[in-house]
Amino acid sequence: MFYRAIFTTAVVLFSGLTFAQNAPVPKDPLATPGIDKREAVLDKRVEQGVGSGQLTAREARRLQRADARIDKAQDHAAADGVVSRGERKHLRSMQHTESKAIHHQKHDRQVDLNLDGKKDRKG
Repeated sequence: MFYRAIFTTAVVLFSGLTFAQNAPVPKDPLATPGIDKREAVLDKRVEQGVGSGQLTAREARRLQRADARIDKAQDHAAADGVVSRGERKHLRSMQHTESKAIHHQKHDRQVDLNLDGKKDRKG
């Protein structure tokens, strides 16, 4: 009888430890990994555009200011402790708009091929 009680107690303890190890980790309500990843991609596209001469210094500054506005909106969304679904949707919309602006600026006729910070003529 004594061994049965010890065995039952051991089984309960070990099953509790196993359950605690497999318990799901709650999501961070402030985490925005998809938004952060896309932000890094957008920054890299602007840097690449400046490096290749597709973007002038003025265009790059404008795009960086738009990126700062998105950062500010993300901070504002996280201020209450939770980034809601609607706030995430708004941030993704802002990023989509910036992505289109980057594409437009990289493919317009304004270039800086000699990388002197001034607009050059193509061809």
